[in-house]
Amino acid sequence: MPTVLVTGANRGLGLEFCKQYAGKGWKVIACCRYPEHAIELNSIAGQYSLQIEALDVANFDQIDTLSKKLSNCVIDVLINNAGIYGDRGNDFGHLSYTEWLNSLTINTLAPVKIVEAFLPQIKQGHKKLIVSISSLMGSIADNGSGGSILYRSSKAALNASMKSLSIDLKRHAIGVLILHPGWVQTDMGGVNALIDTKTSVGGMCAVIDGFNLNLTGCFINYDGKALPW
Repeated sequence: MPTVLVTGANRGLGLEFCKQYAGKGWKVIACCRYPEHAIELNSIAGQYSLQIEALDVANFDQIDTLSKKLSNCVIDVLINNAGIYGDRGNDFGHLSYTEWLNSLTINTLAPVKIVEAFLPQIKQGHKKLIVSISSLMGSIADNGSGGSILYRSSKAALNASMKSLSIDLKRHAIGVLILHPGWVQTDMGGVNALIDTKTSVGGMCAVIDGFNLNLTGCFINYDGKALPW
């Protein structure tokens, strides 16, 4: 039975990743800050092979502790999904640099730390794939509207970090995918977004299923199209 680890698993894209992988017979390690409050996640845990673990990705000691707890676990796919949009009320001229640092910690540093901490488990996997959920807003080439400095910069930095990791880890036959989920109807994306979580995650799972090392380090849309950096 293949295993996937998902961060930010209690809602939105993370919850849908858990549903779809569990429904396909995978073992799912679902990580979220407050498992006791994750009502829907707990409800599906009773139906499938789903293991819920407490993890605040901003707490790097927690990341190390969880990796030690799961030291005997084999991870085929690791999905760095947890993220925040910190730009509300943070327009230029009124920026919170504390919130900017928090955005960088959660959206950029944490995914790299998680890969570093769980690399031994990934090396033991069959698929050996790291997936980071980014955003087209992290594309410098696509930025024609400005704004959202905190989110854009943190996702651009995530893209650069994952691109470097894809090169560094290729010699271990470990792949890295950087995915844009589309504009999705989640708490972050809002009700006016173009697609629902089922469509977005279904598309991303298809990209993951079709992955080979020739695609490592690529920035790809949920529908499989390459995106500009």
